[in-house]
Amino acid sequence: MTLPQGDVRLLGTELARGLLASTELARMAYVAKDGTPRLFPMMFKWTGEELVFATFEGARKIRALRARPHVAVTIDRPGPPPEILLLRGPAQVTEVEGLVPEYAWIHHHYYGPEQGARNIAEIDRPGLRMARIAVRPTWVGLVDFQTRLPAPLSGRDA
Repeated sequence: MTLPQGDVRLLGTELARGLLASTELARMAYVAKDGTPRLFPMMFKWTGEELVFATFEGARKIRALRARPHVAVTIDRPGPPPEILLLRGPAQVTEVEGLVPEYAWIHHHYYGPEQGARNIAEIDRPGLRMARIAVRPTWVGLVDFQTRLPAPLSGRDA
């Protein structure tokens, strides 16, 4: 049986697992304070339950996400054929003294151990405040242009 778009069990597919383990940037869409949409590319860590992002204290997206926590996220490879993971769900923002716990892992994953360690050493200073942004998907979609097509081509609603 093919899982329908929207089913969170799609996170267990080979395509989703590959994109969640990749070094592709996630693009998180949210609604800003002024009511207009924003799209922000970010490094991330998939914990198996949450997509975790980190940002620094004072970032405008923190207030926006607290006011309107529902977000859409895409992680994709250009292909050909393109591979696209689409996620929706609420974002939970938690303020953190110092580094967000997943932040060092993220830098090591994206930049390698040496450059990741240098990046962390440059910012890990007394008084550092960050925000942990965690998204627990409530809707998941996949498009690979082989077994799963965009809604207009597949006859399904995305």
